[in-house]
Amino acid sequence: MMKKMVKVICLVAALVYLLSACSTTQKMTNSLRTATEQLLISEAVMRSLSKRPESALPIPQGANVKLDISGISLDKDFILGVVAGWLGQHGYMVQGSAENATYRINIVINSLGTELGNTFVGIPPIQASLIPISLPELAIYKAEYQTGYANFYFDIFELPSNRFVASSSPFIADTFFNAYTALFVFTHKSTDLVSPLPLR
Repeated sequence: MMKKMVKVICLVAALVYLLSACSTTQKMTNSLRTATEQLLISEAVMRSLSKRPESALPIPQGANVKLDISGISLDKDFILGVVAGWLGQHGYMVQGSAENATYRINIVINSLGTELGNTFVGIPPIQASLIPISLPELAIYKAEYQTGYANFYFDIFELPSNRFVASSSPFIADTFFNAYTALFVFTHKSTDLVSPLPLR
């Protein structure tokens, strides 16, 4: 009985040693946002736009409109392009200047970005200062939750008088990409992205 116990302890110690020697390297992105973050944001914006603009906009379909944008997000050009395409698909004439437009639509961005949260049970990576030994992260359970969020609305003005017409209802949507690790090596990913990255 004692021999079996010693064998089990030795086996467990060897397994922990082997796992502690394993590590993975991941090249960090050189762009401002990772590909996953870009997909989360772009799909949240696409989902937020209604399929029926006549219910969202209090102006006649086919009107000539000029677009402006405001907000603290760095992704203003992206939203401007998506909204221009969405309006064009539904019969509105997007103008480059206010001279030929009958309405000005100011896109106000309340929020656009990603949130990252995590849960971790295990041993974090250890880097010894006195002895040159390092251990990788040993996760009994680890979950990373990444959410993309879009929230914006339109302020609509009549031209050339700049008379305020109305504000649209908010365009709101979110997306998610979650990654899970259990017992050091078992991984699983889940997402609601339409075109997700390969689940490695």
